[in-house]
Amino acid sequence: MSALAYEKVWLDKTIYNDAERNYYESLSKMDSVATLAGVPNTELTNKVKSLEKENSDLKKAIDDLRNLVISLQARVETLEVNNSSKPTLTSAAKPQPPPAAASQDSDDGVDLFGSDDEEESAEATKLREERLAAYNAKKAKKPALIAKSNIILDVKPWDDETDMAEIEKAVRNIATDGLLWGAAKLVPLAYGIHKLQISCVVEDDKVSVDWLTEEIEKIQDYVQSIDIAAFNKV
Repeated sequence: MSALAYEKVWLDKTIYNDAERNYYESLSKMDSVATLAGVPNTELTNKVKSLEKENSDLKKAIDDLRNLVISLQARVETLEVNNSSKPTLTSAAKPQPPPAAASQDSDDGVDLFGSDDEEESAEATKLREERLAAYNAKKAKKPALIAKSNIILDVKPWDDETDMAEIEKAVRNIATDGLLWGAAKLVPLAYGIHKLQISCVVEDDKVSVDWLTEEIEKIQDYVQSIDIAAFNKV
């Protein structure tokens, strides 16, 4: 006891207790770390595997591109070699026209090819002339279209005592080639006066409207005026 009285361990027991606790706590932490290190991390493992797969795919793609470039380069070199080996077409190598045929002997003066062309040309000309003649003959037989007009005239008398029958008779007496008179009727005007409305068909090339109206106006004993009521092409 007297020996232990000089030891300070008992006085510093609290310090030693704290040191012992810290020691065991550190051991416990190290065991926890070791335990965590031994447990596999699934998420991390999957990510690592994914990166490894992507790396492998990229490497394969790069290899494929490298092989393609090498193949294209080889094809280009082959084409260049083939083109360089082909002979260029120079003036000496250009195809020359066949030499002119030797002149024929004086006894042989017949041009067989020329005679064939002349015979064909003569036959074609003859055939064309025959067709033109047939077309012209057919066209000549076809009757020409005659332009005609249908005219309705209003012939007015002087007064109500004018003989309308005489007016119609005098009008119809106007005759010429290309003039054909049609129906006629009396149309009342006013104060017992009637006008003669008469139709006719004229050929435009032979009879003019001005000529026809002038001829009717010459009947001065019966006709006071004349008007064109209608004018139609037939």
